[in-house]
Amino acid sequence: MTKRTLLRAGHVISMDPEIGELPKGDVLIEDGRIAAVRPEIAADAEVLDMTGRIVIPGFVDTHRHTWEASIRGVAPDATLDDYFVDILDTFAPLYTPEDVYAANLAGSLECLNAGITTLVDWSHINNTPAHPDAAIQALTETGIRAQYAYGSANTSLADYWFDSKIVMPGDDVRRIRSTYFASDDSLLTMALATRGPGFCTNDVVTAEWALARDLDIPITVHVAMGRLAGRFGMVKQLHDLGLLGPDTTYLHCCYLHEDEWQMVADSGGTVSIAPQVEVQMGHGWPPVMKAIEYGLRPSLSIDVVTTVPGDMFTQIRAAFGAERARVNADCWKANLPVPDTMLTARQMLEIATLNGAHVAGVEDRTGSLTPGKRADVVAIDATALNVAPVHDAAAAVTLSADVSNVDTVIVDGVIRKRDGRLVADVDRARRLVQESRDRLLAAKEAKNAA
Repeated sequence: MTKRTLLRAGHVISMDPEIGELPKGDVLIEDGRIAAVRPEIAADAEVLDMTGRIVIPGFVDTHRHTWEASIRGVAPDATLDDYFVDILDTFAPLYTPEDVYAANLAGSLECLNAGITTLVDWSHINNTPAHPDAAIQALTETGIRAQYAYGSANTSLADYWFDSKIVMPGDDVRRIRSTYFASDDSLLTMALATRGPGFCTNDVVTAEWALARDLDIPITVHVAMGRLAGRFGMVKQLHDLGLLGPDTTYLHCCYLHEDEWQMVADSGGTVSIAPQVEVQMGHGWPPVMKAIEYGLRPSLSIDVVTTVPGDMFTQIRAAFGAERARVNADCWKANLPVPDTMLTARQMLEIATLNGAHVAGVEDRTGSLTPGKRADVVAIDATALNVAPVHDAAAAVTLSADVSNVDTVIVDGVIRKRDGRLVADVDRARRLVQESRDRLLAAKEAKNAA
């Protein structure tokens, strides 16, 4: 029996160039797919009244270490150098599978609550074979669309970062691929979260890239985050090793050399930018416009909730403000007029939705409200005092709205948030992540006392 849901009379920003924006429009969902987007639709369906709501595609977070939800805010003033010591060398080795499950459960529910319907879970916490199973179990239970990116263990900073000679366990990566990701068309898909040149020896880099390509899964890697990583010339090294390709997402990219930008563009690679982390933790200016200049479609990501908020509204504003501030300052110093090519508020919405789907490899199924795509839909309450009155709906979303205004969230046709409340056992998730916090803090104290 066909299941139909009709979103009625919302202000629809489809992100589909053929459909455009409907000041008053309907969205019909049938069996998890978008069936129609028109000014008015008559259908036998469950009706959700979207009057006073702005209806958009779900946000896409293309890089988040979801396992860190248990230690949210533990490093509010950290630099990137601090992060390696305070998080990867201090907390990560203490994580049990139960901690990973709790964090991924709470972290992915946090995403859904904030209107993030697709998540790239950069999971470099696989201290034992039970750790990835726990992470995937939690993602499955919440119903989020996710790319699970299998990463290295973090039992020792010295062993796993900076000229590491340890290759990720190929047998376990293959086990995870065959056990959970036999199909690439499911709600959950798989990637490989690699450390890359400078952090690993060339033999390790080559082996991990070969593993990903043998399993036909995409690759995601941090590059040029801060001057040190920029000096590694990671993209240049990958180019020299013959490893660049369209299956690779490059994270941060703040200190890429010009020739490296061209290498990424020529290879068909994709880019994920974490603006709040980058300006706050010292990675460098978020290179949104630089990516666009090279014909790339940059996406946005949260990165670490140990230090920054976990919502897309923050990332949109951090990128928008930082990029315009940089251009304004450069023009002021050079006594030049501000160019007409600066980022716009509407452009930021495309970057947070359609571009994100492109980077996560799911643009064929999400990122826009296009008939035939899966129904990942978010409704923003535009009657709230911090949003109303609306003059420009896209600007209302990108510059006015916040998590409290996320009224409805639908993933793959399933309602995950209704009337401003998650359809989930939030109390259990909160309890588990608080228990994980307490366990990790106790383990840290015991380690320090030993």
